[in-house]
Amino acid sequence: MSLGDQPLRQWLPVVFAVARTPQLWVTALRQTVRLAPRGWWHRWPLLPLPDHDYLRFRLQTMYGGEGRAPNPSDVIAYLSWCKREAN
Repeated sequence: MSLGDQPLRQWLPVVFAVARTPQLWVTALRQTVRLAPRGWWHRWPLLPLPDHDYLRFRLQTMYGGEGRAPNPSDVIAYLSWCKREAN
């Protein structure tokens, strides 16, 4: 199983960074659901994962190449921004 072009294990540092930041848990969940394609529960895996092509595009525009998971600090900064903008 992969997310974007990376195996899920490459995303573990991101998951751990978010797990260590409880004030962003609700925001992370909200963004996960917002980025999931419609009807995600009808496709395996039964997780609200972002669309593969969208995620690949976003990672390529952020880091200039494919095959790289995001930097955990970038994800925390993004979620912090989302939380500020939602208030």
